[in-house]
Amino acid sequence: MVAVEIPLVGDNRHKNWAKVIAHVDEAKSSGWAFDGEFIAAGGVQDVPVGSVVMVYGERGSRANPQIEARVYTANADGTLTHEQTATGRAWARTLRDRVSELLEQTANNPPQQIEWDPAIMRYSDDAIREEAQRRGL
Repeated sequence: MVAVEIPLVGDNRHKNWAKVIAHVDEAKSSGWAFDGEFIAAGGVQDVPVGSVVMVYGERGSRANPQIEARVYTANADGTLTHEQTATGRAWARTLRDRVSELLEQTANNPPQQIEWDPAIMRYSDDAIREEAQRRGL
């Protein structure tokens, strides 16, 4: 797991959500095609390294919302790599194939974790203890 800053897309007065995508149902072309765990947007969340994160938001008026959805991958260094953005009512179908590709890449090339590296010696004991607690060790 890695702590990443999940952006808030759109206006917080309107619908917005974020999700770690686990599976894509290619028979669907709506937001229901994306299965996974919801996480909070607009703050730090713990997600698996290499996971595909989708963030959805709306802005504008309630009668005519402007939709924006973004897809990211979570990196081991706690950053997100922006993969694709879609706007408008066809956002889900626009992103579906790219999300499927990213999930397939992750399944075929799981992220590598380093067991030990001399660079760890630079961290304080408190920092290492804090990280171990965050990981539940």
